[in-house]
Amino acid sequence: MAKYFDVHPVDPQARRIAQAVQILRDGGLIAYPTDSGFALGCSLDNPDGRSRILRIRGLDDRHHFTLVCADFAQLGQFAQLDNTVFRAVKSHTPGPYTFIVPATKQVPRRLLHPKKRTVGVRIPDHPVVRALLQAHGEPILSSTLLMPGDEEPMTDGWAIKERLDHVVDAVIDSGECGLEPTTVVDFSDGYAELIRVGAGDPSAFEA
Repeated sequence: MAKYFDVHPVDPQARRIAQAVQILRDGGLIAYPTDSGFALGCSLDNPDGRSRILRIRGLDDRHHFTLVCADFAQLGQFAQLDNTVFRAVKSHTPGPYTFIVPATKQVPRRLLHPKKRTVGVRIPDHPVVRALLQAHGEPILSSTLLMPGDEEPMTDGWAIKERLDHVVDAVIDSGECGLEPTTVVDFSDGYAELIRVGAGDPSAFEA
């Protein structure tokens, strides 16, 4: 049965955040809010958590996961950014964007795109996930909480708890956090390619 943490959306309670972080560190899988809907997340060194996310979402092994980072200090450990890409990413974070960029050697091979050696990264603008990431001290391996057959991601924390009670270890709920997924920009080849238009304004990346 999943633990349920009801946290304040602006000033999340440190004790509840610490409890959720301990679940991550113990190899658990959590559902948590971001600035573009709920996500499923686990620690980077948790291959079982990654497999559980794939099973829950009905995805195959080619799914491109995202490393959700607290700040540029975390992001820089896992992403190779030249000056042009750095400025583009910096000017749009924190916010509802995912950037596909060349990965550093810090990224486990199982998390890389098999051919391009890239990784998806993002810095969300949401107090709860920012607190979670700061307390955890490293990025969270994440995927949007969109269930097989559903047209829209799940947005209600208690409904997530009821539906996923036996397949996740914790649900963090801070109220509504939106439906629209991130805008995805691919910098794999050194220039911006708009992959998906979502919550983030895409105008800076349109040809």
